[in-house]
Amino acid sequence: MSDSEAIPAATLIVMRDRPGLFPEIVMVERPRTMAFAGGAMVFPGGRIDSDDHQGATGLEQAAIRAAVRETAEETGLAVDAAQLVPFARWRPDNVSHRRFDTFFFIAPAPDDSGPLLPQPGECERAIWTTAEAMLDDVRSGSARAIFPTIRNLERLAQFASFADARHHALAHPVEVISPWIEEADGERWLTIPSHLGYPVTRERLDIALRA
Repeated sequence: MSDSEAIPAATLIVMRDRPGLFPEIVMVERPRTMAFAGGAMVFPGGRIDSDDHQGATGLEQAAIRAAVRETAEETGLAVDAAQLVPFARWRPDNVSHRRFDTFFFIAPAPDDSGPLLPQPGECERAIWTTAEAMLDDVRSGSARAIFPTIRNLERLAQFASFADARHHALAHPVEVISPWIEEADGERWLTIPSHLGYPVTRERLDIALRA
């Protein structure tokens, strides 16, 4: 198991409202050659760079800058940093893979969002999809997603609009989520806290994809 210092990172969930339908979100597919979450569907994001800290008032502001920058690099979307809303913060502990301390934000899609432009070498593709549709793809085996992504997709699937998601985010605390393993019902489960807005808070350890 790894006890290395977690790498600060940020990710952005961009939501596009659709009248009478569930909102779409942007997701990207990581290249299979990547050491962490290779071939998995994720939200745009990446490490918080030193430039993101220049003039920032704290780590969260640096994370906002990183989330906006990485989203623009990976998808071509220029999201207004002022509209980002803190959604979650995940930092796995006691894992064998590289550890990230990741800030999650939500934001509405820009009005002029055109075709997505995936960045060669950073993502295989970038798509608009609904949270439920991506969950269906994961369940059917046509897409892969790691444990934090699946839990966030389940949370996002509850919302009928960005306004709903924003209201929900502001009503729940953002605390560092470090999943732990517990035994129940004769099984071992990867588990997260129950008070942070997630409708599903555990998954069997033998099927949970952690990296």
